[in-house]
Amino acid sequence: MKRVDYPSAIGDLVGQLKRLPGIGPRSAERIALWLVQSRDARPKEIARTLLATAESIRSCAKCGFFSTAEICEICADDSRSADLICVVEQATDILPLERTGAFRGRYHALGGRISPLDHVGPGELRIHQLIDRVKAESPSEIILALGADVEGEATSNYIADLLREFPVAVTRIAQGISAGGGLESADELTLSRALSGRTKIQS
Repeated sequence: MKRVDYPSAIGDLVGQLKRLPGIGPRSAERIALWLVQSRDARPKEIARTLLATAESIRSCAKCGFFSTAEICEICADDSRSADLICVVEQATDILPLERTGAFRGRYHALGGRISPLDHVGPGELRIHQLIDRVKAESPSEIILALGADVEGEATSNYIADLLREFPVAVTRIAQGISAGGGLESADELTLSRALSGRTKIQS
């Protein structure tokens, strides 16, 4: 007897949904069925929004944060201090720091961290762009807000070594973040304390 399954269109939708992070086969199936059955789903609006977002969002040319223009709102804000640049691993690490209200400088997202096992070296990250910013903007302090794991430490040390030739203080946020943890898992109070308690690596 032939096995009955959903029409191929639903199967294709489930397959695409399974590609999303954190979505397993059963969750993908539930979402797909909701999209085609529920009156409140509005799949056309979701599709239009997804397409419009994918076409309009880009990385800020200066810091790497999400933007709809060449320069993001943070970099375009003249009220922010140009003397402080906070270096993070990913663009998604910027908002947790912003929400603390403890930092009014500028940011620089590397796009990852040095990880030889994953074939990610300094050349795959936005480290060269950071050095160019230090040359052009002459900040007084670079704050390294990278993860507290082995890769994060290695990346921090690599950047600190590159910055030794510049007259800029290099600090690291205090270890209020658990070892092996990232910024996305820390609460706002922890991040605020980590920023205010940052330690100097070099001057």
